[in-house]
Amino acid sequence: MVDYVIYGRGSFNQLDEILEPQRKNEAPIIFLVDHFFEGKTLASRVPLRGKDKIIFVNVTHEPKTIYVDKIAAELKDEFGTVSGIIGIGGGSTMDLAKAVSLMMTNPGSSADYQGWDLVKLPGVYKAGIPTLSGTGAEVSRTTVLTGPTRKLGMNSDFTPFNQIVLDPELIADAPLNQRFYTGMDCYIHCIESLQGTYLNEFSKSYGEKALQLCQEIFLQKDHWDQESDDKLMMASYAGGMSIAYSQVGVAHAVSYGLSFLLGTKHGVGNCIVMNHLEEYYPEGTAEFKAMVEKSNVELPEGICKGLSDEEFDKMIDVSMGMKPLWENALGPDWEKKMTREKLRALYERL
Repeated sequence: MVDYVIYGRGSFNQLDEILEPQRKNEAPIIFLVDHFFEGKTLASRVPLRGKDKIIFVNVTHEPKTIYVDKIAAELKDEFGTVSGIIGIGGGSTMDLAKAVSLMMTNPGSSADYQGWDLVKLPGVYKAGIPTLSGTGAEVSRTTVLTGPTRKLGMNSDFTPFNQIVLDPELIADAPLNQRFYTGMDCYIHCIESLQGTYLNEFSKSYGEKALQLCQEIFLQKDHWDQESDDKLMMASYAGGMSIAYSQVGVAHAVSYGLSFLLGTKHGVGNCIVMNHLEEYYPEGTAEFKAMVEKSNVELPEGICKGLSDEEFDKMIDVSMGMKPLWENALGPDWEKKMTREKLRALYERL
């Protein structure tokens, strides 16, 4: 679990005070900030001291292992070591920060650690500050990375942040579509967790609360306001905690294949898949469609049209590699229920 959590409007202003005890001699603190904020007010509020540095990271596409390795290598060359890595942005930026932190201390490439419990050494101090809510990246024990052969996280007990700062003021200006897609990522976490075979009372408690908050925000409220931001930030946290103690399911497993082959962003990909999952999550899919309609969002369609057999096979390979997700969704005999042919037919509908 994350060691320290601060929540509240304006809590970003405490960042200098939060980081002070983590500073080690002359070693700087590195702030990885979503490039969306370059030249914006938030970047000027980052409390730089000494050799501290802001790196505006390009998260137009989800983080690749080669990008993680490049940033870590450049920091080692320039500073030797650092006092900490701080991620300020959406899920991709926070995942990048977690991965770079781990690669400051672990040898080799981040691609070597794509899987479960392969990371052997704690990273440098790391903190996450979300400017979008929904992904749960602020509390998850993974960093979602695309490597040379697969899209798979560095899932380990060393991956979670040491500190997170949850300030709802920071998510207030999120673009509507992006806010919806990350919000639906949270909603889908809840559906997959609460209907999964890995479900336990710890996961269930968080998942039910996150689901309730999503329903309030996306179905019951008539307009978006400060309360919506407050609730979505807590839904993201609770949804992330729910899957940290269980697992996600069909939507995420299929979405990973889309992302690897087509570069589809995580939240969008989950929504595209969820729109076709009546067989697995009938109630959740119906409610999801109502949320799409109420939010007046148009989901992309036909994204797999015209793909070759080889391309379909690559997506299927990536998806079938997500064994814990499939087992959570369909049980230990999931391979009898989700064949390559059945998965191909699902991809063809997207």
